Amino acid sequence: QVQLVESGGGLVQAGGSLRLSCAASGSIFSIRAMGWSRQAPGKQRELVAGITSGGSTNYADSVKGRFTISRDNTKNTVYLQMNSLKPEDTAVYYCNADLAQAIGTRTYWGQGTQVTVSS
Repeated sequence: QVQLVESGGGLVQAGGSLRLSCAASGSIFSIRAMGWSRQAPGKQRELVAGITSGGSTNYADSVKGRFTISRDNTKNTVYLQMNSLKPEDTAVYYCNADLAQAIGTRTYWGQGTQVTVSS
């Protein structure tokens, strides 16, 4: 079994910062891509940022220049540093990890952590 546990969410004022963490544990051979998505009330889940095993990153246009994704492969952990937060960043944030299997990969998801940005 594999578990992803997120932490770091909370309530922050607009312009503030938060750092999310997501640690993977369990039967892990290797982790390929990792990422963060978010889902606001009444909206579809959207990709926020992703990072490959080699460290290449990609971001949603709405967070470029404000959010930074990183990972520590020794700890099987992915981070999301969120700066200059806006009320529209309010959402439940989910991390994901693509784990190598005997054939192909399988994507695992965390349980989500709430981020609320007040104006």
